[in-house]
Amino acid sequence: MKVAYIAHPIAGDIDRNVNLILSICKDINLSEHNTIPFAPYLVDVMAMDDTKKEERNRGMKNNAALFAKGFIDELRLYGPEISKGMQQEIDLAKQYDIPVFSMNIDKHLQSLKVKK
Repeated sequence: MKVAYIAHPIAGDIDRNVNLILSICKDINLSEHNTIPFAPYLVDVMAMDDTKKEERNRGMKNNAALFAKGFIDELRLYGPEISKGMQQEIDLAKQYDIPVFSMNIDKHLQSLKVKK
């Protein structure tokens, strides 16, 4: 099975974005039987304060360590824009020769019946 790192903006409406990420993970689990969705930053966002620079930096350090481990097969970009955190994840993917794919979030928004 391949591991797909799910990148999505998190800042702003954190609760809404967390729910969108969970919806994406559920959809992948139910529709892509050979793919493991991976969004480890959700734990850090829920455990630490993303608005505090020191805590956000720790979360990004955790992400960098996970990319370096070599088990992420691809990076998938979701959401309406590329956030600063997502750009860091793109840079990490490039550093480790991990393919990057831009995904369409519209079907996930429709499944949650929320506005863009």
